Amino acid sequence: MSKANTANTARAATAQIIDGRMIAALVKSDVRLLIERFKLETGASPSLAMVLVGDDPASQSYVRMKERDCEQVGIIARDYRLPADTSQEHLNALIDELNADAGVSGILVQMPLPAGLDEEAVVERIDPAKDVDGFHPTNLGRLLRGQPGMRPCTPAGVMVLLDQYGIELEGKHAVVVGRSNIVGKPQAFLLLERNATVTICHSRTRDLPAVCRQADVLVAAVGRPQMIDASYIKPGATVIDVGINRTEDGTLVGDVDFESALSVAGAITPVPGGVGVMTRACLMRNTIDACVAQEAARKSARLMK
Repeated sequence: MSKANTANTARAATAQIIDGRMIAALVKSDVRLLIERFKLETGASPSLAMVLVGDDPASQSYVRMKERDCEQVGIIARDYRLPADTSQEHLNALIDELNADAGVSGILVQMPLPAGLDEEAVVERIDPAKDVDGFHPTNLGRLLRGQPGMRPCTPAGVMVLLDQYGIELEGKHAVVVGRSNIVGKPQAFLLLERNATVTICHSRTRDLPAVCRQADVLVAAVGRPQMIDASYIKPGATVIDVGINRTEDGTLVGDVDFESALSVAGAITPVPGGVGVMTRACLMRNTIDACVAQEAARKSARLMK
């Protein structure tokens, strides 16, 4: 993929908008080419098993979008819908079945799960080689140790955006607001891999705005609508808004007060149209990567017989 224009690092009247939709389209185009080549070489197709438990409208919407992404790039989407009263034993059995199925490249269990189901147990039950979300402790441990493995899709998508917009990270101060296992912590380690100096902030950080104002790159992943305003932002900083929040009138907003931040930041991601679409694009990339790795492992096993 060709790089987008380098972000303006000086104070600007209006920040450069980091176009997640454009970059996601480039990622999916690359994935589609990889899948076409894989099909020609092996005669097989990657597949993604998506498990949805219950009838949460937001989860249903997310699964539909992922199914559309699969269709666009050539991944076979396998849809598993389970009722809200599904037992832990039944869900575990399904995951075991998908783990054992050589025709399944990746497994995604849509979160959150209904009350009474153990989300951590579900994540840990998925084969790390098929963990295309990148949430399994094995894959997070590989990230911590700098080893190859599935990377969580949202932090990976953020890194692609920074790369495509030419945002320099080496020696820069990156501040991540949020410490979840899904975004905040893995995001910090991915930035650290690129030689940024990283600060992780959370609900008990003292004088949070002052800490954020030190950031050359500010990643907001706190889950509080429009919490980060201009007073948190260093002039010219790159602001990455991971938050997706719905207001009372149904409007989608991020963790950053976008209009306020525009006059201070050098570059900024919008919501929607920023990180969210990149998360799904990186899910597609993880699925073909998993498929290729599994095929290589099977080929190696055959040669050793």
